Amino acid sequence: MKKTHKIGGTNVLLTVLLFLGCLMVLFPLYMTVMIAFKSPTEMTNDIAGALSFPSTWNFSNFSEAMRVTNFWHSLGNSFLITAVTIVLAVLLHSMAGYAIGRNMARKKGYKLIYFYIVSGMFVPFAILMMPLVKQTAIMGLDNRLGVIILYLVFYMPMNVMLYSGYLKNVPLAMEEAANIDGASTWKTYWTIIFPMMKPMHATVAVLTALGTWNDVMTPLVIMSSSEDTTLPLAQLNFQTQFGTNYNLAFASYLLALIPILIFYIFCQKQIIGGIANGAVKG
Repeated sequence: MKKTHKIGGTNVLLTVLLFLGCLMVLFPLYMTVMIAFKSPTEMTNDIAGALSFPSTWNFSNFSEAMRVTNFWHSLGNSFLITAVTIVLAVLLHSMAGYAIGRNMARKKGYKLIYFYIVSGMFVPFAILMMPLVKQTAIMGLDNRLGVIILYLVFYMPMNVMLYSGYLKNVPLAMEEAANIDGASTWKTYWTIIFPMMKPMHATVAVLTALGTWNDVMTPLVIMSSSEDTTLPLAQLNFQTQFGTNYNLAFASYLLALIPILIFYIFCQKQIIGGIANGAVKG
């Protein structure tokens, strides 16, 4: 009886914590939506003015935010940078993870390479910022191409760790059978291993997309042309100019949130499964 009572109490506590967590996420989103659809005349200084439904759903805030932030151009830049980064990250980081993961247990050199790459996750961007700004300018990479290359380097530690961990769930017998049949390592990887890592591909794609899409610091310090402005960078510029116009600001935030939110909704199952399977196991 005591054990049942303890389990029941634990379930209640977890339910309460889950409810509070959902409330902390949904409350700011609800307030953002309400303010985005209101006109400036409906805004008051009290909390009720922010939480109440708008008297009329005002879509003009969105059209004005799109005009001020040059939304479609910034969206195109963000989409291009994010899409290219995702494709290259899945292709390159999966190969690196496969090479390291399959040889790490047999050769110490690969284990050292693994720890060297993964240690990159603990290097703050602030330390690298000034050298990277100077180096990219000298090499003519102060543009979208330079930002994509930097993203591939920044997300390599995390992605290699995930791919290496996931490979422990892929039996070696399949590769050995392919080698007996005369398949090369290159062919075995692309025809057998790469398709089997689809859950991890989805996980890497979403995590890389979230980080790339929402990042403002890298484009801010690297790119020199205003034509290369990404959507988060446009939001930052917008905030400095129209920070007191909350209706317009919140409408622009929603516009920036919607594309990556849709992408996440379609891939959330792969994220959960991929992270669980990609955990480093002893």
